[in-house]
Amino acid sequence: MKLKYPETRIDDMVNDVFFGTTIRDPYRWLEDDTSEETKAWIIAENRVTHQYLSQISFRENIRARLKSLWNYERYSAPSKEGKFTYFFKNTGLQNQSVLFRQLNDETPDVFLDPNTFSKNGTTSLAGINFSKDGSLAAYQLSESGSDWRKVIVIDTSTKNIVGFPIIDVKFSSIAWKGNEGFYYSSYDKPIEGSQQSGKTQEHKLYYHQLGTPQSKDKLIFGGDTLPRRYVGGLITENGKWLIISAANSTYGNELYVQDITISNAPITTVVDNMQYSTVILDVDDEYFYLVTDKDAPNKKVVIAPIDAPQMENWKAIIPETKNVLEVNTGGRYLFCSYLKDAISMVLQYDFKGNRIREIELPSVGTAIGFGGKSLDKEVYFSFTSYTQPTTIYKLNVQNGNVELFKKLAIKFNPDEFESRQVFYPSKDGTKIPMIITHKKSLKLNGKNPTILYGYGGFGVSLTPSFSTANIVFLENGGVYAVPNLRGGGEYGKEWHFAGTKTNKQNVFDDFITAAEFLFEHRYTSPDYLAISGGSNGGLLVGATMTQRPNLCKVALPAVGVLDMLRYHKFTSGAGWAYDYGTSEDGKEMFDYLYNYSPLHNLKTGTNYPATMITTADHDDRVVPAHSFKFAATLQEVHSGGNPVLIRIETKAGHGAGMSTQQIIDGATDKWAFLFYNMNIVPSNL
Repeated sequence: MKLKYPETRIDDMVNDVFFGTTIRDPYRWLEDDTSEETKAWIIAENRVTHQYLSQISFRENIRARLKSLWNYERYSAPSKEGKFTYFFKNTGLQNQSVLFRQLNDETPDVFLDPNTFSKNGTTSLAGINFSKDGSLAAYQLSESGSDWRKVIVIDTSTKNIVGFPIIDVKFSSIAWKGNEGFYYSSYDKPIEGSQQSGKTQEHKLYYHQLGTPQSKDKLIFGGDTLPRRYVGGLITENGKWLIISAANSTYGNELYVQDITISNAPITTVVDNMQYSTVILDVDDEYFYLVTDKDAPNKKVVIAPIDAPQMENWKAIIPETKNVLEVNTGGRYLFCSYLKDAISMVLQYDFKGNRIREIELPSVGTAIGFGGKSLDKEVYFSFTSYTQPTTIYKLNVQNGNVELFKKLAIKFNPDEFESRQVFYPSKDGTKIPMIITHKKSLKLNGKNPTILYGYGGFGVSLTPSFSTANIVFLENGGVYAVPNLRGGGEYGKEWHFAGTKTNKQNVFDDFITAAEFLFEHRYTSPDYLAISGGSNGGLLVGATMTQRPNLCKVALPAVGVLDMLRYHKFTSGAGWAYDYGTSEDGKEMFDYLYNYSPLHNLKTGTNYPATMITTADHDDRVVPAHSFKFAATLQEVHSGGNPVLIRIETKAGHGAGMSTQQIIDGATDKWAFLFYNMNIVPSNL
């Protein structure tokens, strides 16, 4: 299809100077997402994208197949709050899952239905927290996927609203202090301009007394005298301690405690620096129980005396191992989930550090959950893999028996597919694991449509998980490959650090050599490879396609961080500097960022892959300006016949809370674009 892109105004008067280097930014005006000119550009670009996609003959067949696949009942693991058991359920095609509650064995009834919050299903329930006795609940609303939330309190017996709504809440949990009030976190909302362009630098922890207006809320921590970018509060199950975590970046945190049963009790410092990541798991009459990576890159569990909880008094009860540790508590046990080459292994310990048992998991994959209250006799966990739909299990904490709780009736036969883990050497020889999923009947002929998906940042681990959207791709001969890149958390802190700041190129090299492994072993070839990733993964795709334009046929950067010289100037972007560094840190860091920043490494006259950039108008985390400027520049400099599209979702944010309809529409366009540009007509629809 011959494409005529919208004319995008070039402003050659906008330049920045970094350490003697002048950088053009001719599309800076697109950073103002509220301007009429930007709004007109969005409409024009979406029109071109829609016209292109609507001409793909099999697009509607893909949509119909996805709609059929999604039409099955889905449940969350239940939780006990007061005398009721709560769980989420979606009948199939509901835009938002509904929160039900059940008393003993009685028929469940609807407690909250987010589908009634808005006509188009784009207002979502972004979290709910119950008071200890379950009589009150505070739930958060997200409109159009925004990170800014509204908190509403209700009486759970009558569902009547209690007190005043709390607005402008962001990156916050709700921590109840009895039934009197709760703690929450927020930033000062930008006074002028868009939510997207306003920086959110000083996070503040407040206490809200029920029945009083928000203007009377008490500042507990943060603000001008103690500025921190991220501040969170929680209350221990016994109701005695307020736990405060404070940080300036996405890694490392200070830790504080306050005895809230004593009037005006001081806030006591537990961790006084941000060199480590530490979380308080639980507390009893003698000790705080913490999980930390201090002197343990893969983490360990320690105890801290209540009267002297500082680091010098910690004692390990579950030592570090060669596998990365995450911990949940339930039934007065510690459930230690270890990652062994990105695969789950779960061990149960008591609070003295004695190993009780290994939890028997259904197969190789990812187990999530095991959390509960101290008196619970059972805890729940979800299990999933690339070929197994999420299944919920119930675990008896006393005898270790695992019982099937909910198996989802999706129209998919996992026996037709297989996942296998391989290890390949990266550019510097580092061994990288990758899980490859496909039909068992796959022929290694180099012509299989393949998605290489990655993230590689912020210590995030990519573990096996099932995707309903991916079924269409796998059914039509697709190969889905996920490497565990450096920058992630699959092998602990050192693996994370090996992909940060001036080590960031390791992440891109790991991804590129993953593609070369797939070529070498005849899974696919450049004409049949698509690279995909979102957020930090969008940066990965952008850097890969600018460094190796001929590596793949299709590039799918989603909600990506693409302007590495200015990312820290928007919303909470400055908090990502621990991973990235900033262009203001010094000449060395500027040069490094400039040399891989996707926006700044697009070259005139280069034949780039068929590219569909995706973003959303309400993304106030990775602001859409990244994608807008990248798309405009790519359309300007690109040569050859491959299309360059940008798909801008409206009434959506960074991804959370999207309606089922939005998810299906997005997946439809992704697969249609991919197959069409690989010259493949999917027949299994």
